[in-house]
Amino acid sequence: MDSLECRELVELVTAYLDGALSPEDEQQVVAHLATCGGCTTYLAQVETTISQLGRLTPDPLDETTAQALLATFRTSAR
Repeated sequence: MDSLECRELVELVTAYLDGALSPEDEQQVVAHLATCGGCTTYLAQVETTISQLGRLTPDPLDETTAQALLATFRTSAR
């Protein structure tokens, strides 16, 4: 990769946030973010989304629904 394009950054953003990029790819992401306001905003939006989703608590399932889901999973696993 010579220089990173915005569409390429979008494809790499999850791996970037997970720390799963090669050092070279991470350097290109950082360089791109230093010059692209749109991608910097996009990254901030993804980080905010992840943070907010982490705060959600699941609604409890009633027993009937839980049993129906388990039965479906058992049937589809065969």
